[in-house]
Amino acid sequence: MIRLLLVLAALLPATPAPAHAAAPPDIDGYVRAYLDHTGLPGAAIAVTHNGDVVRVAGYGHDAAGAPITASTRLPIASLSKSMTAFAALQLAETHRLDLDEPVTRYLPDFRLADPRGAKITVRMLLDQTSGMADSAFPDLKLPQPHSLTEAVTRLKDARLASEPGAEFHYHNPNYEVAARIVEVVAGQPFAEYLKTRLFAPLGMTASTTVDTPPAGAEGYVRAFGIELPVSEPDWFTGGSHGVLTTAEDLAKWLRAQQDGGGVLSPASVRSAHTPAPGRDYALGWRVRDGRASHTGDWFSHTAAQVLLPGGYAVAVVANTGLSLDNEAELLAQDLASVLEGGSPEPSLPAGVVADRVLGAPALAAVGLAVLGVRRARKRHWWRLVPPLLPLVPLVFLPELLGWVFAGRRGTYAQVLYVWPGLVVSLGVVALAGLIVAVARARALVSGTRGRDQEESGETRGDAQWASASRRSGS
Repeated sequence: MIRLLLVLAALLPATPAPAHAAAPPDIDGYVRAYLDHTGLPGAAIAVTHNGDVVRVAGYGHDAAGAPITASTRLPIASLSKSMTAFAALQLAETHRLDLDEPVTRYLPDFRLADPRGAKITVRMLLDQTSGMADSAFPDLKLPQPHSLTEAVTRLKDARLASEPGAEFHYHNPNYEVAARIVEVVAGQPFAEYLKTRLFAPLGMTASTTVDTPPAGAEGYVRAFGIELPVSEPDWFTGGSHGVLTTAEDLAKWLRAQQDGGGVLSPASVRSAHTPAPGRDYALGWRVRDGRASHTGDWFSHTAAQVLLPGGYAVAVVANTGLSLDNEAELLAQDLASVLEGGSPEPSLPAGVVADRVLGAPALAAVGLAVLGVRRARKRHWWRLVPPLLPLVPLVFLPELLGWVFAGRRGTYAQVLYVWPGLVVSLGVVALAGLIVAVARARALVSGTRGRDQEESGETRGDAQWASASRRSGS
């Protein structure tokens, strides 16, 4: 019998050996290569797959030189919006909040300068279609509130950029108002609500939310390839972009996007990830090409989260601030590619490349200024104008950058955080032009005085000659 079994086993076709299994994604290797190539000082990442934690880790160092780890608490900026939306959806599930009711039902003191504000619903706040916008109410340039209550009452001067429900405008006050609704309906401070109803049930014990950046919140800005440590400016972050958390806690947050993690029903989670027809912004998530994502920007840190169709999810926090591009987003998108089997190559952020481009005309302007001063001569007055032209973009720089950043206009100090290389380069060019203009003006004035003196001398000579002629004739 045994012999028969052995013969049959020999005759049966052998089960083909499996093809080489795909190697696990080298997440650590790619992140370290990215930091080495770009000079990014530090980052924290969280990667999950279908509810399982794949990797949580920290890399590099913070602005104080301490190593960043998986338990280092960092600001995630506007990733906080998806958490505020979760809180609102929780209240909607218990029928304490109706997303399609007007905001004024829950906040009677919500009054705008535009009467159309009475039409704004809670859902319009969450999907950013309220009609409020930075172009109509430049939030960053205005005095900042100190509480969610003040954040709502200061909107009495706000006008609308469009009819409520008609257009998408990314605007932080939308989520400040939404957070105020949460605390009014729940009957407890917003930070306490998140702690007890969201963070604690999900096990996010290191997470909290703040209305203003804490003392000592420091990151980096880049200028001409140099990372400069800076303190986060004092601005209002409550409800919109105020959550501080860790890579470990972000992994728990990403896992909750699968089925709600026990704090929200799967149906409500799907609604948070599903935009209205014809739009790509849902409730605290932007959905494009099958991916749900969101980015976040502080002036000293950036963050990004991405949900991939295959079940992977990625979150990244980087300690470089708002710039031409979000560096956490760049790294998160590259990690998403790695997880999907791609082989991305780290590339320099656009801001670093732009600084290199800007440096050349700044240096050229210095050389031309030296040459212009040495060659300053008596010329026409209109030659004073061209060297002064660079002062125009320097004066209107915040407004000009508002076009680049979708209407979000800030102060000069904020522009210096966002793009110090541009401010320095444009300042050098403008100063060089001013020096040349002053030199030409001095030459023009000096030439005019010389001509006046020459004409005066000729007049005196003619008078003296005429007088001498008269004496000689007499």
